[in-house]
Amino acid sequence: MVSPNIVVVGGCMIDFTSYCPRLPKEGETVHGSQFKNAFGGKGANQCIAAAKLGGKTALIARVGDDTWGEQYLSNLKDFKVDTDFVHITPNFSSGIAQINVAESGANQIVVIAGANSRLNIEDVENAKDVIGNADVVVCQLETQPEVALATLELCKGISILNAAPASTSCNEKLFTLPTIFCVNESEASIFTGTPVDNLSGAKIAVELLLRKGCNTVILTLGSQGSLLASKRSPNPIHVPVRAVQCVDSTGAGDSFIGTLAYLLGTRKDMTFEKCVEISNYVAADSVTKLGTQASFPGPEILERYFNSYLGA
Repeated sequence: MVSPNIVVVGGCMIDFTSYCPRLPKEGETVHGSQFKNAFGGKGANQCIAAAKLGGKTALIARVGDDTWGEQYLSNLKDFKVDTDFVHITPNFSSGIAQINVAESGANQIVVIAGANSRLNIEDVENAKDVIGNADVVVCQLETQPEVALATLELCKGISILNAAPASTSCNEKLFTLPTIFCVNESEASIFTGTPVDNLSGAKIAVELLLRKGCNTVILTLGSQGSLLASKRSPNPIHVPVRAVQCVDSTGAGDSFIGTLAYLLGTRKDMTFEKCVEISNYVAADSVTKLGTQASFPGPEILERYFNSYLGA
């Protein structure tokens, strides 16, 4: 296998998804329309999003010693992901996510970590060569924060921390170490303690994250696109996104991160703002289809973007 230039450290989950007219209120039972199970997890989603676009990827993760773990390994290999550092964990179930998706595309997610909770610093150190040689390294906070910190410290290329799920208390190095700190509105609100319910609030949150020591911040805003800013260019730039009919927003953020990692690792001629714009475009496409990994497009989406926007 060709050496990967995009390495992702993160979780593998089995998604059990129920589709319903609207999300249930506390204590309420709602009749759903259909049920699906699929492969998910932020780390694996982001890795496969990059792989489907044509990226040479590797995943560092753990699955359980159940039937789902073996199936997940096969799924990763089907997408040509390097699985040398995806370990089956004895006496642990694979991680699962219980997801409700409303007709509006809104979702609720409950996660049980399972084997993901056993991903550790030693796993990362055993993969230090592939991490150190990668052009882009991606991690999240769905595993132990120490795992993300160890990964960021080993990275010599571009590092992306998708700081999800968010926490009100975390090691300040999680802000200062990554090249790019990426969060959505709710995560930005938790990290900064300020409401992010409009563009003005989002700009304030970005400024506060820069004050915490972030090198570059991306705040994803769903149908409103993204904001980006950096130490060198601290005034937030709004990168809009085209309007689409959303049927399932699950995994849209992972599509964005995977696309960004792919572009930063393979299209080094592009400006950073252009990479964010294209990542918005690809993520928007993913919400027009059901599911997570199944909804992520292949390289044809990039051809469509260039034909539509650049007249190629």
